[in-house]
Amino acid sequence: MNRKHIILAIAFVASALTSFAQDSENRARTGIRGGLNASNMYIDEVTDRNPRYGFHASLFTQLPLVKNKLYLQPEIGYSNKGTTARYNVLNTFQGENTFSLDYVEVPVLLTYKIGNFVDLHAGGYGGYLLNANTKSKSDVGSSQIELGKGNFNEIDYGLSAGLSIYFGKLMIGTRYNYGLRPVATSDAAKVFMGNAKNSVGQISVGFTF
Repeated sequence: MNRKHIILAIAFVASALTSFAQDSENRARTGIRGGLNASNMYIDEVTDRNPRYGFHASLFTQLPLVKNKLYLQPEIGYSNKGTTARYNVLNTFQGENTFSLDYVEVPVLLTYKIGNFVDLHAGGYGGYLLNANTKSKSDVGSSQIELGKGNFNEIDYGLSAGLSIYFGKLMIGTRYNYGLRPVATSDAAKVFMGNAKNSVGQISVGFTF
């Protein structure tokens, strides 16, 4: 290999390393994410609880606080929540109640970047209840309980934490939302739910713009 080839090889390697370094810089992102919800509630005095499976979708953006490291990540989106709770009254009356709640949510998260490929985030969320209904099944039959939106807190809030992994513009992630406010407000709803709060695990895929 002559000197010219060596110089060209060095220039090629230097160019490749420069491109990689630029691509590895931590960048703010804007995009859309969505996927599966597995929702549950902390309901006392039930024999079994099963999650409500639904979906979530949101738009997000990142605003730099400490360049290349720490970002503020606000979002706005939609989320299904609820649970199915089985009960047994005095070992004689058995059944289950299914609670279905749909929210508009606004998470506000602090995002810490590990390179340009992994984001760790934690913060809080606020939600507004769009729709609510409850179904009941018992050993004496099925019925539709008239527990509409007015029986539940319109405002929900809580804590969020998770991570996102990026492959170019493609993102996969997971998140857990822990509610801090009881869902039920009316006496009728509290009979079934007590001071139950929302709990949601999420698996997401997304794209950045």
